[in-house]
Amino acid sequence: MDMLIYFGVALTLAGVALLVYCIVQALKAKKLGGSDEEVRARLQKVVTLNLVALMISAIGLGAVTIGAILS
Repeated sequence: MDMLIYFGVALTLAGVALLVYCIVQALKAKKLGGSDEEVRARLQKVVTLNLVALMISAIGLGAVTIGAILS
């Protein structure tokens, strides 16, 4: 079950890294400016990636929890 915990930690860290990337991209999109449609299009891509990152983190935390319970 230790492998499940390590796998979960790796997934969680990958998800957090993606979340940090999303924050940087959102700040960059707002800083670049442009028309409202351009900024909105950039932020919609970031929102999609943000949801994926949250899902990856949740799966990783679930794996850690299950691994800890089964250990």
